[in-house]
Parts: sequence; C-alpha cells; structure tokens
Amino acid sequence: MTMRQQIKLVSLLSYPAILAQFSSVIMQYIDTAMVGHLGAAAGASIGLVSTCLWLFGGFGMALCSGFSVQVAQYIGARMNSSARNVLRQGIFSCLIFSGALAIIGVLVSGHLPYWLGGTEEIAANASKYFLINALFFPMMQLDWMSATMLQCSGNMKIPSILSILMCVLDVIFNYIFIYLLGMGVPGAALGTGLAEAVTALLMFYFLAVRSPELKLTSEKGSFIPEKEILTKATNISAPMFLENIVMRGAHIASTIIVAPLGTIAIAANAFAITAESLCYMPGYGIGDAATTLVGQSIGANRKKLANRFAWITTGGGMVVMTALSVLMFIFAPQMMGFLTPDPEVIALGAKVLRIEAFAETMYAASIVANGACIGAGDTLIPSIMNFASMWIVRIIPAAILAPKIGLVGFWIAMCVELNFRGIIFLLRLKGKRWMEKGIVARGSEEASSVLSEGRVD
Repeated sequence: MTMRQQIKLVSLLSYPAILAQFSSVIMQYIDTAMVGHLGAAAGASIGLVSTCLWLFGGFGMALCSGFSVQVAQYIGARMNSSARNVLRQGIFSCLIFSGALAIIGVLVSGHLPYWLGGTEEIAANASKYFLINALFFPMMQLDWMSATMLQCSGNMKIPSILSILMCVLDVIFNYIFIYLLGMGVPGAALGTGLAEAVTALLMFYFLAVRSPELKLTSEKGSFIPEKEILTKATNISAPMFLENIVMRGAHIASTIIVAPLGTIAIAANAFAITAESLCYMPGYGIGDAATTLVGQSIGANRKKLANRFAWITTGGGMVVMTALSVLMFIFAPQMMGFLTPDPEVIALGAKVLRIEAFAETMYAASIVANGACIGAGDTLIPSIMNFASMWIVRIIPAAILAPKIGLVGFWIAMCVELNFRGIIFLLRLKGKRWMEKGIVARGSEEASSVLSEGRVD
C-alpha cells in the first residue's frame, strides 16, 4: 500500500468511528442538559457518581479488549473460524462478568454517594441514578462487545448508525421519563438504559447474524471459554483491569478532592467534563481505527505497516483534537450555557475549559497511541505509564492546589498531566517495542481484506 492509500484507509475507518463517538457525546450533552435544567443540585447528583460508573464501564471495556484484540489479529491472519470461536467465548465471558458487576452495583448504590462525600441534598438522587445504571450493565456490555467486534472486522458503519439511533432513542426516552412522567434524575438513567438496551440487541443481531466474517449462524461452536483463549484474553485484559482501577480510582479520588468545594464546583466540574468530551471523543474514534488497523497488520505479520498506521492515526488524532480545542477555547461559555442555566456554574466551567484547551493535542497523542498499543496486544507498559502519570503528575498536585485555588487548581493539574502523558506515549511509539506483543500463534503473509483491498464496511 502506498502512503496515500494508507491515509485513505485510516480516514475511511476513522470517520465512522468518530461519528459514533460524536453521537455518544451528543447523548451525554442531551442527558446533562435535560438534567442540568432541573438545577445545579440535579447536575451535581449525577456528577458525584459518574466516576464510579466510569470505573465499572472501564472493567467491561477492558474485558472486551481481551477478546476483540484476538479477533482483530485472527481476521488479519485470515483465520475467521478462530475469530468466531473467540467471539463466542468472549460474549459468554462478558455477560457473566457484567452480571456480577450489576449485582455489586446494586448492593453499593445506597452507600456510594456518602462514601464519595456527597451531602443529603444530592445523595438520594445520586444513589437512584447509580442503581438504575447498574441494572443495565449487562445490556451495555453486550452493546460494547458487539460494536467492538464489528469494528475489529472493519465494519465501522453499523456501529456508527446504531450509535446515532441510540441518541435519538435517548432523547425520546429521556423526555418521557424526565419531563412527562416527572422522574427527574432517575428518569435520565432509565431513559439512557433503555436506549442502550435497544441498541445492544440490534448491534448483536448485525454481529451474530449479518457479519460476513463473524456471523455465528454459519457454524456451530462452544460458548464455554477454553483455557488457551481465556489465558490470552487475561494477558491482554489484566493490565487494563489494573489500569482501570488506578485510572478510575484516580477519577474517584478527583471527585473526593472536588466534593468539599461545594455544589457549584461539583456541578461545574461535571458539566465541564461533559463539554470537554466533544473535543476528546473523536480521538477515541480514531483510536478505535488504530486498534483495528494495527491489530490486523500484526495478525498479517506486517509490522512495518502496523508502525506506519500507528503514526498516521496518532498524527491525525492530534490534528483533529487541536482544531477542536481552539473551538472549545472560543466557545467555552456557550458550551456550558447549553448544559445549565446557572450563571455561576457557566462562569466557572468556562474558565476551566479554557485551561484544558491547552492539553488536547497531547491528550490526543495518548489516546490514539494507546489504541495502537492495544491492537498489538501491548497493554502492560501503557497501563503502568497511565498509572504513574495520573497519580503522580495529576492527583498529588491537584490535592495541593484545589484547597488553595479551588476548581481552577484541579484543572491546572489535569492540563499539565495530560501534556506529560501525551509525551511519554509518543516516546513509547518511537521505541517500537510495543509491536512485539502479537498474540496470534501464526500470521498469514497475505493481509486481511481490509488491508489488501482497503475495504471498509
């Protein structure tokens, strides 16, 4: 493939993934805006437990990666039957795991807001919001697994279309439950959960019945995990589990740091994170493309091509997020104003968003480079890098600055840390040792159809 063909293929894979991530951001905006107009306390109740929801979701995504990386590399090696075998066992494992997470979530939901330092004003709604989300974890897991597997096969279109559908359903359900039925914050969780459930079932249909590479109706196979596949999945997922604990644990620590600053600060922090997602979520879309292209290249035993894809996608992510950061800096007040009518929350949120705009370029480097490493099965070292960056460079300075200069101090620490993280991930890519972790036992000298034909569904 020429460089022009490689860039074209990256673009073809990236734009639907970006669209899917963008639709996810829009859904967050919709949820936050609908709840935000109920008042600062309503927004704070969601913001208080959102980091714990990220923790649970991170475990689910880590487990998905343990199986999806194998699928991407098997497809790259033209071993589609092996890929389908991994898929079956991945579905079974993920649903059992997510069911266990749901039970844990239900059990802790009543105590969680108080553990995080929440006040009586917001604790009740925060508890209900977390409980309802926990009940939908298995459906969310099925959605993530199905979408990730489709993307690894080169099919970005279906996940993108269904993500947009989920946004539409989310608006409809939220309007019904939040306003028509007057359920408020719990209604937002219920509306989102139902939208996710409908999307998950449709996503699984297109994966298991319609996917040319991965449909499960073409042959019989066992869903019970085999030792070899489970061992490979564990080797990939275990560092990501650890990373999720330390990273999401750091986010929870961040919530504990912000909580004493008051309801306005909690709400401004939560709304600003949602507003910022418009800037960084496209990076995750390009990161998905990086995982697919690198994974299939490694599976096809084409490491030079994998390296080029890693740099093309990382550079593309940096360009896209830099452009969006400029817009975020300019329109920060308007972005916050869309989410909440409270002038104090808008003013504080806009201030911290403008600080964060200076971190987005390097944040993109860390997101996409990490996606490339995941595609190669390299998860241990990146997890250690994320841990050190988050806890040493962000949390410790934030704990010192926040009590002195408030939420602004917390976001200054975040900005510095994201720039540091981007630099160390670029150095990781440059070293090339991340490509030595391919987990497919044997690769084909002939690339998969996505690589050889540049075909993207």
